Amino acid sequence: MAQVVLKDVNKVYPNGYHAIIDLNLDIADGEFLVLVGPSGCGKSTALRMVAGLEEISGGEMYIGDRLVNDVHPKDRDIAMVFQNYALYPHMTVADNIGFALKLAKVPKAEIDERIRKAAAVLDLTENLERKPGQLSGGQRQRVAMGRAIVRQPKAFLMDEPLSNLDAKLRVQMRAEIAALQRDLGVTTIYVTHDQVEAMTMGDRVAVLKRGLLQQVDSPGNLYDKPDNVFVAGFIGSPSMNLMEAKLTGTGNDLTVQLGPDQLGVDPAVVAANPSLATYVGKNIVVGIRPDDIEDAAIVGPDAPASHRLSTETTLIEALGSEIIAHFPLAAEPFYIMEAEFEGADAVEMPKDDQGRTIYVGRFSPRSRARLGSPLEIVIDTSRMHFFDPVNGMAIRG
Repeated sequence: MAQVVLKDVNKVYPNGYHAIIDLNLDIADGEFLVLVGPSGCGKSTALRMVAGLEEISGGEMYIGDRLVNDVHPKDRDIAMVFQNYALYPHMTVADNIGFALKLAKVPKAEIDERIRKAAAVLDLTENLERKPGQLSGGQRQRVAMGRAIVRQPKAFLMDEPLSNLDAKLRVQMRAEIAALQRDLGVTTIYVTHDQVEAMTMGDRVAVLKRGLLQQVDSPGNLYDKPDNVFVAGFIGSPSMNLMEAKLTGTGNDLTVQLGPDQLGVDPAVVAANPSLATYVGKNIVVGIRPDDIEDAAIVGPDAPASHRLSTETTLIEALGSEIIAHFPLAAEPFYIMEAEFEGADAVEMPKDDQGRTIYVGRFSPRSRARLGSPLEIVIDTSRMHFFDPVNGMAIRG
């Protein structure tokens, strides 16, 4: 096991494309770090540079205390698990798992013992004599994991290993991989485009966008304290509602103007974020997570009028444990593409027939909201997020 450190790492391709820009990561010994971001953000490129499959254009990379910029992949003492399993179809499960050990001329008795232990951990003992074509997708992925485990490497590198599995099996396998990593204690870097995987598996999550590291933090902090509007909009499903607003008021009595509607900012939030005062009278971006919006009929009369908005439902998604409600507001959406740092990555927000933007709330399953019916919502303004509309950075402190 070993620490993995990236210092100002860059990747520039011969055509001039700058895929990774000054990437700094310090992955602790035994840590499970997830790299996540939209397609083309550079997460797989970063992983391949750690593996030695992509040449580093600049910066330094360490595995343990060893600088590995120019070290051949086979000499880095890492094991990689790929999206497509990369199993040899003509070999048995046992031969697939032990193949790298055989190439390394490990004694046969030791190979057999390591295969036996890995198979027991991965529930593959009864399948050791089968060929990959006789296995399910989940079993094949376990074989790929077994091949990595038996090598006893300093680090595991996993490149979207669950993307070929169906939804139910993905849930099962991500729990198994996370538990296995905890048991083995091997430093792991895991790449995925699926933020649910990222949030449920990683000790920390690093969010990338266009080769730039946006934030690296615990899943909880990414969700509750996003550093910028990109992380806020990317992390969370359904996504955070991002709206253009104007901040008004004085002292701790502040209000956000959302089109024709107003919401009072919780005084505790104002007190905890004195820098908000510098935005009074100015445009800002307000972020409200669907989790922090509830059907007023569920909340009852206790919520103040300054936390309530009137609308109607345009779509109801009843999921059993919760209800996802879609509703229009006249507040203009904040398109991430309009921030200078983002470019043109945004998806156009849906509108109703009056030109109002459709936003989303996550309601209690006890909600009686009905499609097309009037709806009053209550917003927990103590959990609102605020961002600078020019640079996209969170306004806090």
